[in-house]
Amino acid sequence: MSARELWSRPNLAMAIAGALLVLGCNPPAAAPPGPQSGALPPRIIPLPASLSLASGAPFQVTKETRVTFVGANPEVGAIGETLAALLRRATDFPAPVSAASNGSGSGSIELRLGDASLGEDGYRLTVTSDSVRLVAGTPAGLFHGVQTIRQLLPADIESDIGVERSWPMPAVTIVDRPRFGWRGSMIDPARHFLTVKEVEQYIDLMALYKLNVLHLHLTDDQGWRIQINSRPKLTAVGSLSQVGGGPGGFYTQQDYQHLISYAQARYITIVPEVEMPGHSSAATTAYPEVACNRTFCVDKEDTYALLDDVIREISALTPGTYIHIGGDEVEGLTPEQYARFVERAQTIVNKYGKLMIGWEEIAKAHIKPTTIVQQWKSDSATAALQYGSKLIMSPSDKAYLDMKYTAGTELGLTWAAMIEVNTAYNWDPALYLPGVTEQNIVGIEPPIWGETVRNIAAVEYLAMPRLAALAEVAWTPQVSREWGGFSSRLASHAPRWNYLGVNYYRSPLIPWSTDGR
Repeated sequence: MSARELWSRPNLAMAIAGALLVLGCNPPAAAPPGPQSGALPPRIIPLPASLSLASGAPFQVTKETRVTFVGANPEVGAIGETLAALLRRATDFPAPVSAASNGSGSGSIELRLGDASLGEDGYRLTVTSDSVRLVAGTPAGLFHGVQTIRQLLPADIESDIGVERSWPMPAVTIVDRPRFGWRGSMIDPARHFLTVKEVEQYIDLMALYKLNVLHLHLTDDQGWRIQINSRPKLTAVGSLSQVGGGPGGFYTQQDYQHLISYAQARYITIVPEVEMPGHSSAATTAYPEVACNRTFCVDKEDTYALLDDVIREISALTPGTYIHIGGDEVEGLTPEQYARFVERAQTIVNKYGKLMIGWEEIAKAHIKPTTIVQQWKSDSATAALQYGSKLIMSPSDKAYLDMKYTAGTELGLTWAAMIEVNTAYNWDPALYLPGVTEQNIVGIEPPIWGETVRNIAAVEYLAMPRLAALAEVAWTPQVSREWGGFSSRLASHAPRWNYLGVNYYRSPLIPWSTDGR
């Protein structure tokens, strides 16, 4: 796999344009980083929990720089190779990767496991003029630390220009760990199909900002997008449409497993969603015997036999813990019918060794403490707390990335709100719902529903820069977050996106940079 395949999609024109523009923890509150001796503070997103600039000279990546790793864990070696691939692409340096039994010596970037106190995703990074040392308690923490190293380097590290020069990293000490364990995003290939390559591009973008859950909305009225061998008509019939017409499409089981592996290499877990009992027209068109008034027939055993087949096969393909069953916007059922259906679906999910997630309406049923409820409109989410369940926060007026930025932006909808970048940034998940505290929340997840989203360029335009804003909401201690500092840091990321070929909205609220400073 090439370096560009590891990190981004090919987009030579955008790269040239850029070059011409020259699960829950409570980390200690960080002192906001500030410049020392006239140096600019690092432009890292999300802002680390603790960052201290040193007075020494920067570390210089040169043709002598090597990447080393300590210990025999193969994941650590693979992360080292990922970092080296990034360096080689932009610098043309050899960036050799090797194991080191003890200290790595001068001029090295060393990766090491060894501090369990940093938690599942945390890391400690020390950059001096002599060396770079990255320590974490898990491989995931090391991977997130590599993203910080990536952002400490000049923006054209994202290019493939192959310039042999020195590449500085400021002298800094960072001790970092996320506020929330669940830092996700949802994309919706059910409304407009997205190719495997397009999903990979979104995964790469998520990884840059330390997001770790990709929620795939695989089925809806407009299309069924996952192959189920025991129910072939789901794709033979149900995949042939999408919003506005068009050919639709679906992921074979091999495609799906490839995406899981691609995401795992970036420490992102895929959570598949199969909508039920409503938003199910693609499925009921394929199997009309389970169709009742725009929903699955919740009182027919044929329905549960079909769902059992679907959940069994998806569970076998999915190494992650969770299966999402949807459950939102259901019409035509009595409250009792709806509750019985959700409880039956929960039993099927648990039977195959998975835990259930559903949109907030599922809290109207009797759910288990292990079931997670995804908040989006707030009139039923808090009912989950009586069962001991926790929440994913996805408020439609703050985090729905398919909403327009302003009335003048072309893509997106407006039914929930118009969400400029500052609106996406300026909220606290622990204060959003009365009676819901930080301890009730596993994390946040901004969705991009696909009604107006025809391809990955449209996904990126709606996501960026709001996805970066919400990544900071999910990661950074609330006490350390403030709009002025974030908008300044965000401005410097535009050249990176140009090199990576990312389509984004140039919000007038951001003082956009042309050189990554």
